[in-house]
Amino acid sequence: MPENKMSFDELAQRLTVAPFHQWMGLKLVAMDEDEIVIEVPWREEFVVNVDVGYTHEGILATLIDVAPDYAIAAKLGRPVPTIDMRVDYHRAAMPGTLTVKAQALKLGGAFSTGEAQVYDEKGKLLASGRGVYFTTPPK
Repeated sequence: MPENKMSFDELAQRLTVAPFHQWMGLKLVAMDEDEIVIEVPWREEFVVNVDVGYTHEGILATLIDVAPDYAIAAKLGRPVPTIDMRVDYHRAAMPGTLTVKAQALKLGGAFSTGEAQVYDEKGKLLASGRGVYFTTPPK
């Protein structure tokens, strides 16, 4: 896998440009040549079941989408659009900080693949998935 084209600070800044990412509270906390790690503080607005208090699966799917995109962005120097994505849910996400680990698996001229795993505060796997991203350079 090629070296990162973005520094930690550049990727952290780029991750928080989008207002939706700001609202979610995405924060890059680690990055190396193999993986990025993002933390997400739990928000009351994440709740889908008020009786039990667990997080809507769409929040987890968003993280499975965004994190590999930015793992790929670290390699290419820019974020890219998602073409396809698969998410597997392993357990309900209860209140608490979420940690997302993401890896760029394959970089191609037109398409690239990345994957991510979402963990709770105890390190339990909540969701995992893989995405395909459109990486053709802009004209």
